[in-house]
Amino acid sequence: MDLCQIHVDRCKGCELCVEFCPKHALEMSEGRNAAGYHPAVLAHPDLCNGCALCAEMCPETGIEIYRRQKRARQDATDQG
Repeated sequence: MDLCQIHVDRCKGCELCVEFCPKHALEMSEGRNAAGYHPAVLAHPDLCNGCALCAEMCPETGIEIYRRQKRARQDATDQG
């Protein structure tokens, strides 16, 4: 499972991440951040595939993708 972390304090509400997310996992929040913008949020984490397109599109570098190791790799490491 991959994890998309949106730093809402950096978001200026441009919606590029929402527009370019191929899985439609992101939405714009109805709330506002400290700067007064409606930030993007990971509304559907189960849909996120960790492609990082949202992070690439963000002009504020406000999105990070954390990838977890696949189970098969982890099992091979444990055995070796």
